[in-house]
Amino acid sequence: MDVDTLAQVAVWYNELRKTSNDAFMALYEDEHRYLVLKGGGGSGKSIFAGRKILERCISEPKHRFLVCRKVARTLRESCFAQLRGQIAQYYPKCGAVVAKGDLRISFPNGSEILFAGLDDVEKLKSIYDITGIWIEEASELLESDFNQLDIRLRTKCPYYLQIILTFNPVSITHWLKARFFDRRDPRASVHETTYKDNRFLGEEAIQTLEAFKDTDEYYYQVYCLGMWGVTGKTVFNAKSVTEQLQRNIQPIRVGYFAFDYDGLKLSDIRWVDDPNGFIKVYQEPRQGVPYVIGGDTAGDGSDYFVAQVLDNRTGQQVCALRHQSDEDLYAMQVYCLGMWYNTALVGIEANWSTYPIRELERLHYPNQYVRESVDDYTHKVTKAFGFWTSAKTRNLIIAGLIQVCREDISLVVDRVTLEEMLTFVRDESFKPQAEAGAHDDTIMALAIAHYIRPQQSYLPLEPERKRVKWHPSQWEDYDRASPEEREYLIKKWGRPE
Repeated sequence: MDVDTLAQVAVWYNELRKTSNDAFMALYEDEHRYLVLKGGGGSGKSIFAGRKILERCISEPKHRFLVCRKVARTLRESCFAQLRGQIAQYYPKCGAVVAKGDLRISFPNGSEILFAGLDDVEKLKSIYDITGIWIEEASELLESDFNQLDIRLRTKCPYYLQIILTFNPVSITHWLKARFFDRRDPRASVHETTYKDNRFLGEEAIQTLEAFKDTDEYYYQVYCLGMWGVTGKTVFNAKSVTEQLQRNIQPIRVGYFAFDYDGLKLSDIRWVDDPNGFIKVYQEPRQGVPYVIGGDTAGDGSDYFVAQVLDNRTGQQVCALRHQSDEDLYAMQVYCLGMWYNTALVGIEANWSTYPIRELERLHYPNQYVRESVDDYTHKVTKAFGFWTSAKTRNLIIAGLIQVCREDISLVVDRVTLEEMLTFVRDESFKPQAEAGAHDDTIMALAIAHYIRPQQSYLPLEPERKRVKWHPSQWEDYDRASPEEREYLIKKWGRPE
């Protein structure tokens, strides 16, 4: 590139910077297939999207951009009017021809911008050779609508193909969140802004937005701060949960456990750091600290296996395991997690399957939660490992967790857990449950963990004795013993290797 060209590029870039928000400057050169712009009102995301399209239409000949919304009639007074205004303000000499009748903008170099609503099927059928798409208010679309647009963007051209999505985060259960935020698509560039990133927003507009803090706090959080919205009446205090989410606490380690397994026992347990791992550690185990683990199983296979770890002295959440896997692998990871956290008390839900509980017993995990029940016929008290969720105990543990979070939401730090709290609502009969499309696995596991805490010490543990190797006869006695007898045997013989 010669000196004159470099000088022209520098002038262009400086002019662009003067009239653009700093938060969006790097995105002018972004070539990802999906440019996902989540933001609150007044953040400037739509202004940027229109500006980028105009820059490309003017500098790259023979573009065919499609600008769309769910409903066609909303385009004339929104995107079409915006682009007309931007042309008049920034590109008055570009030679653009604006056809108001059929909503079309043409440029001398053969580029054009077309407008269509997804409710105008016949017009969409007539649009071909698309080189780029801007979807305004993308949260109005169904995922199937988006997929149809995505398929249409397959034209061969000398430039990169890109879909720009701009939207307010209306619901935490929306497909946009699941597709682009919960799992990272390497072809997508995700960008988040608020009105605070828009240096061109007038003082009066800023005051109007900030006034919602006092008049409509929910509106302020979603439409001003760009937080994911919720539907229904949340069981947990949405304000405090959202504020805790805004702290954006990150795990200090992410990964899983590796181990050797001979078919009978686990050995050489070791932590593996993996950014894609399913265990998030917020506090590593501390010597002498008593821990508790609550577990929720995957039920009919549609949900996740979860384990929540608490520091039993304070109730602080220190670790969270969440993945979709086989029951035996889940049991082994919980075994490793429990041993790592000072032989934590482990209580796993027994309703759907007792396999993880029986697997922990087979692996000789020494500290499982013991529930008691009264036999209806003999009236004898029976004991069994694991937590049983009934209509009564479900309400009991949820009420306990609500109280914990009301008194101190800072005890919960895991993002997935907090987000589930925002979608845990009361239905028409006031029953607390996850709203349609959402999960409650992390909530139930956390509620179980808090409920079983009384079976674990609230005080620092005594220094752990050196582990000893048990003889087969000792293991036989241990396997036949009751939970109380097992604790006695461990004290007598020492914890096994």
